[in-house]
Amino acid sequence: MELVKFLMRYFGYLFHGLLSLFLLGAAFMALISDLHTLRFAVLPWTGAALTYWLLGGAVVALASIVLAIQGVLRPLFFLWSLVVLVMLVRGYVFTGYGFSGSVTTELVLLAGAALSLAGAWFGMRRPARA
Repeated sequence: MELVKFLMRYFGYLFHGLLSLFLLGAAFMALISDLHTLRFAVLPWTGAALTYWLLGGAVVALASIVLAIQGVLRPLFFLWSLVVLVMLVRGYVFTGYGFSGSVTTELVLLAGAALSLAGAWFGMRRPARA
C-alpha cells in the first residue's frame, strides 16, 4: 500500500509540475507578445485577467510542489490540487463547455487531477522527515 501512495504522490508532483510549466509558458507568451487573447473555456477569466491568473497560479503551483517535496507546507500542495480539480470539474461539467467529438483529453485531465489530489492527500498525511 505504501508503494501505491508513493507512486500517487509523485504522480501528483509530475502532473502538476507539467501543468504549471504549461500554464507558465502560456502566460509568458501572452505577456511578451502583449496579446492577451488566450482562451481556456474551462476557466472563468478572459483577456489580461486570464494571463495574470495563469501566471500567478503557475508560480503558486511550482512553489507548492517544491515545498511539498521538501516536506514543508504540504497542505498548500493539497489545496492547489483541490483547486485544479474543482476548476476542471466546474469547467467541463457545470458550464456550457462543448466537447468536440472525442473527450479523451478532458477525461485524462480529470483523472490526472483526481489521482493527484489523492496523492497530495497521502503526502499531507505523511509524517515530516527529521
